[in-house]
Amino acid sequence: MTGLPVLQAGGEGRPTRMERPPWLKVRLSTTGEYEEVREMMRRLSLVTVCEEARCPNIHECWARERTATFMLMGDVCTRTCGFCAVAQGSPGRLDPEEPLRVARAAAELGLSHAVVTSVNRDDLADGGAGHFSATIRAIREALPGCTVEVLIPDFRGDGAALETVIEAEPEVLNHNTETVPRLYRRVRPQARYAQSLELLARADERRRRRGSPMKTKSGLIVGLGESREEVVETLSDLRAAGCDIVTIGQYLQPHERRLPIEKYYTPEEFEEFRREGETMGLARVESGPLVRSSYHARRALHGA
Repeated sequence: MTGLPVLQAGGEGRPTRMERPPWLKVRLSTTGEYEEVREMMRRLSLVTVCEEARCPNIHECWARERTATFMLMGDVCTRTCGFCAVAQGSPGRLDPEEPLRVARAAAELGLSHAVVTSVNRDDLADGGAGHFSATIRAIREALPGCTVEVLIPDFRGDGAALETVIEAEPEVLNHNTETVPRLYRRVRPQARYAQSLELLARADERRRRRGSPMKTKSGLIVGLGESREEVVETLSDLRAAGCDIVTIGQYLQPHERRLPIEKYYTPEEFEEFRREGETMGLARVESGPLVRSSYHARRALHGA
């Protein structure tokens, strides 16, 4: 623990909510630019992970940088991850027009780098891989020159689904490992650490075979009970899987029904993780309390 006061006590004596340290207190600013982006999303019936995941950077990204991470295939996830704010249950049917609406939004925003993710859709035969592919192609057609980053689920280890996404040639293929292997059963009960590493290694092998410039990327959240040594070991595993870019950010409990925060890491500790990762050979490590998978994504791509 960090010595910060606990505001509520949870089961087994663990905290459910701790007072946020000063470096995690974000000033919100609902400027005209923010409202403009929000209105466009509603007009085009689009879902963003920025809103669904309650991202602390939403005002900076929407207002200052006019970027957003589009979330495909609805706002209900088929998995029950312990950290996620997204609703869990049975999702609806796919909307075949959604890729075109995402492309239209990217064009209206004049994006130079578009980030697209999704809920898990284990109810679909391909996990939604075809929908990702269609969205990449639609953005390319509507906005030539825009780079595309996809943050994909594990597709339950389906190599053919991964190939479908890679064939659409995104500039960045991102798949989050989220946490250290010891915590998977509690944090990601329907996922497997080895399967996530295998996905990244397959993507790395595929791009090398094709001579593709595609970058691979993954992300971690910390504060769920992992040790510093476990984080460093996970960075080493990602490096061995051929990962180029890694993001590391502080877990923030979205509501009381999700896993409690076990620790707030300091900015200095995040900086140590960055140095460790880049020393071991990762091309770029974005590490900080408010860092999220798509935070400064364009900068990370060019920096790598």
